[in-house]
Amino acid sequence: MKKQFRNLAIITFVVVLGSFKAIAQAKIAHVDVSEIMAKMPAMLDAQKQLEKLSGTYDSEYKTMVEEYQGKIKKYDQEAATVTDAVNETRTKEVQDMQKRIVDYRDNAQKELQQKEADIVKPIMEKVKASIQKVGKAKGYQYVLNSEGLLLTDGPNITADVKKDLGF
Repeated sequence: MKKQFRNLAIITFVVVLGSFKAIAQAKIAHVDVSEIMAKMPAMLDAQKQLEKLSGTYDSEYKTMVEEYQGKIKKYDQEAATVTDAVNETRTKEVQDMQKRIVDYRDNAQKELQQKEADIVKPIMEKVKASIQKVGKAKGYQYVLNSEGLLLTDGPNITADVKKDLGF
């Protein structure tokens, strides 16, 4: 039994050692996807488009909040001079306005996130395709995103990918 375990351990060690040797012989490069995305003209245009949409939502939200605050101020000043029924109606109106404002904000955030996803997805796919194209052309088996790597001592193909993308 001990002999079988020892043989299994030796075989496992040889297989693992062989795997490391194969990995060590692999050609690996790295690329800075964040840098590419930050400087890519299509991404810069997308950011402007998203900022414009966000500004529209912010403006509408601000208008709604100002209207809400104005009504609260007016109703607070008049509360002592109107009937309980009027105050009750006004309270319901203010609560409804508050709900509409919260719903608007939530919907605006969802729409903005969806728009961002819709815009960024094809750009990311284009970058990924370019990385694959450049990596294969240069003979690399693995291309890692250098963001988050602790050591990036191998070839950096970021400039080559930028060139392939036309900027």
